Amino acid sequence: MTDPISDYLTRIRNAQKAGHKVVAIPASNAKKSITEILFDKGYIRGYKVSETENKQGEIKIALKYNTDNSPVIKTLQRISKPGLRKYTGSAEMPRVLNGLGIAIVSTSKGVMTDKEARVQKVGGEVLCYVY
Repeated sequence: MTDPISDYLTRIRNAQKAGHKVVAIPASNAKKSITEILFDKGYIRGYKVSETENKQGEIKIALKYNTDNSPVIKTLQRISKPGLRKYTGSAEMPRVLNGLGIAIVSTSKGVMTDKEARVQKVGGEVLCYVY
């Protein structure tokens, strides 16, 4: 697998299309940070990180649905890919749906949302858009 973050986003998209309540994803520090942001912003119901035999660990994400059984996350879009990285400064930080969505950015101060990066005046690699 060449792009673990793309795999992470695709697993969440596929689980939502299939109507699953929980999805299990192999863990990494970047994936844990993205999961924490999704939980803090209310896009997922909850998550749990557990250890596996191979020491990598696993993230179990409880997906969130509206009352009409439509997923809360409408779009998970990967922006920076291994073949073409997208970096941005704090002044040019993208606004997703005029501020209704979030951009997840990997900065020198950790993984954070576009709004937090603007406040802290740091730029970085734009990982994905969520709305």
